[in-house]
Amino acid sequence: MTLDGVGDGLSATVSAFSKASGLRRVAASHARDSLGIFFEHVTNLLNMRELEDEGKVMALADYAAPVPDAGNPLRDLFDVRDGVVRSRIPGHSMMAALRAVQWRYPNEQFAYMAQRTVEDVCARLAGDALRLTGETRIALAGGVASNVKANRKIRRLPGVDAVYVFPHMGDGGLAAGAALAAGERPGAVFEGVDPSLGLGPEFSAADIETALQRAGLRACRPPAIDQAVADLIARGSIVLWFQGRMEYGPRALGHRSVLARPDRPGIRDRLNLVLKQRVWYQPFCPAMLESDAKRLLADHTGAPNAHMTMAYQVAAEGRDALAGVTSVDGSCRPQMIPDEAPGPFAALLRAVKARTGAGVVLNTSFNIHGEPLVCTPDEAIDVYRRTGADALAIGPWLVAAHMPGSSPDGP
Repeated sequence: MTLDGVGDGLSATVSAFSKASGLRRVAASHARDSLGIFFEHVTNLLNMRELEDEGKVMALADYAAPVPDAGNPLRDLFDVRDGVVRSRIPGHSMMAALRAVQWRYPNEQFAYMAQRTVEDVCARLAGDALRLTGETRIALAGGVASNVKANRKIRRLPGVDAVYVFPHMGDGGLAAGAALAAGERPGAVFEGVDPSLGLGPEFSAADIETALQRAGLRACRPPAIDQAVADLIARGSIVLWFQGRMEYGPRALGHRSVLARPDRPGIRDRLNLVLKQRVWYQPFCPAMLESDAKRLLADHTGAPNAHMTMAYQVAAEGRDALAGVTSVDGSCRPQMIPDEAPGPFAALLRAVKARTGAGVVLNTSFNIHGEPLVCTPDEAIDVYRRTGADALAIGPWLVAAHMPGSSPDGP
C-alpha cells in the first residue's frame, strides 16, 4: 500500500507482490482524493508547516477531549470502496470546508478529528487490501505512512500477520526504491541494504580529532565510548551521540542522536524547551533492546520495529521506565535493537541496561528544531556549543565538563 500527497496523478495504491509475477496493481486512488493533502491542509490551518509538522498534529490530538466518531464532521469527507479512496471535496478545494469546521472547535479537538479520520481511512483501505489480494502481510510507503498511530491501527486489524513500513517512507525513499528495482534486473549485482540504515557519510577518528582541535574543544578518549556514555546517561546527563555513517531517512537511529534517560520527565522537558526548542507536547521516542521491548510494551507482537515507524502502547510494567518518552495517551514510538546486535549503539544499550536495569534510552534527532540533522563533525560541534548539552560523544572522543576515567591523550 502507498499513501501520500500526490505523485503521477495518484494518491494511494494497493498492489500484490509475488516472486513469480512481480508487483500487480489492484487499485489506485486519484490525486484529487488525497488523504495526504487533507492532512497537509489541517497542519496549515493549525498554523504549522505542512510537509514538516504533521507529527505535531498527531501529538496535539492526544490532548483533546475525545469527539465521538459519529459526531466527527471530518470523517464524512472520505469514503473507501474496493481499495479506492474517494473524497467528497477535491483536495485543492478542501481548505474552505476544513476552515469552516476548525472555527467551531479548539485546536486540539480539530487535530483529534483529523487524526481519527486518517486512522479510519487507512484501516478501511488496509481491510480492502487484505480482501482484494488475499494477503496477510502489508508493506507501507508514502508520506502518510509516517503517521505511526495509523500504522498501529493497521497492524492491529484482524487478519494482519505483519506490517512493514519502509523506513524512508516519504519522497526521499524513491531513490532507494529505484536502486532496489535496478538491483532486480538480470546481471545486476545487489548486496542488500544495511538494516541499520547507515548509508550516509562516515568520518575517521583523525577527521574528528582535527575538527575538535579546530574548534578549540578539549576532549578525552575513553577506553570504551559506550561505557563512558552509559555512565553519563545513568547519572542524568544529556549526551549528543555522533557515531559511524549517518542514517538514511527521517528518524535518528543511533548514528546522529541526542540521548538521555527515558524515565525522567524533567529531562524530557529540558530537552524540549531548552535544547531542541520544540513544542512542549511533542513526545520523544525510546530506543530499546528487543528483550526490553517484549517486557515494557503491552502490544508488542514479537516482530521487531527497528526504524521507529510504529506506535505501541506502554505496558503497566513500563510506565515508570518510559515515563519521559510516553505520550499522554500511553503510547510511544520505539526503535527496537536486537540484544546481540553489533555496533556502538547496541553496545551502549547493553551498558545502560547494566547500570539501570533497562536497555532503553531516550533517542531523538541530533539537531535543533527546524534545522537539518547534523552530518559532519563541524556541524555536531556547532550544535553542542549552541545547545548546552552535557556531553558530546563523537567517534572515540568525549567532550564533557566532567569526563569519566580516560586516557590523557586527546585533542
